[in-house]
Amino acid sequence: MTSAPSALESVIDAANRERRGALVAYLPVGFPDFETSVAAAIAVVKAGADVLELGMPYSDPVMDGPVIQAAAVQALEGGFRTEHVFEAIRRIRAEVDAPIVVMTYWNLVMQYGVDAFARDLAAAGGNGLITPDLVPDEGAEWIAAAKSHDLDRVFLAAPSSSDTRLDLVIGSSRGFVYTVSTMGITGARADVDQAARTLADRLHAHGCTRACVGLGISTAEQVREVLEYAEGAIVGSALVKALAAGGVEAVAETAAQLARGTALEATTSKEHA
Repeated sequence: MTSAPSALESVIDAANRERRGALVAYLPVGFPDFETSVAAAIAVVKAGADVLELGMPYSDPVMDGPVIQAAAVQALEGGFRTEHVFEAIRRIRAEVDAPIVVMTYWNLVMQYGVDAFARDLAAAGGNGLITPDLVPDEGAEWIAAAKSHDLDRVFLAAPSSSDTRLDLVIGSSRGFVYTVSTMGITGARADVDQAARTLADRLHAHGCTRACVGLGISTAEQVREVLEYAEGAIVGSALVKALAAGGVEAVAETAAQLARGTALEATTSKEHA
């Protein structure tokens, strides 16, 4: 018997029924300061983001590009602590209904306590975790905690992933599969790799129904391109850059522009391989 979709899955599915797909917006908690980060998160949802991805600043963000690394440094220097993520979620949840997933390096969860983190995330109104440096075959403790607290668990698939690895990632994930479009670090790029389309096609062939592409998307046209073959487009660096340059108003405008890439056109229809 197939379980009912989670809230996150339902939002992604609705975006794909009603538009081209979902826009997932990433912002780090505590940048440029805690209050502004909360206001920015609320603003991007009101501007059209379907899902909010909140980043936990970390001292050694091996997957992040220079824009997000700089934001993490500023947040840490401003006194960011893990507890701030839960407070941010509570504040955001009071204003908007979009699903909220936390992107975090695994060491922070381990330091807090895996079950305690899951408990407090669920209590705050969060929907799940994206764990870029935790592979499913080493994630039994997190998977158990997530199931216990009804949280989504988002694992990563990369262009280099074997078919066996893809099956493991799909089977272990709930919410969506984070589909890495390039081999490397995050950051806006002029072109989103052909590798993203190939990987999304492979994921769909292996039974994945919600592939969201991240790393390198920075324009509405790129969002539109990605949503031709994936269920969601994840944007981070472009939003963080806008927030750094122009504050909440600028990040809201950038989110609104990106959201235009999810709009259906009368003469086109979405197709998956």
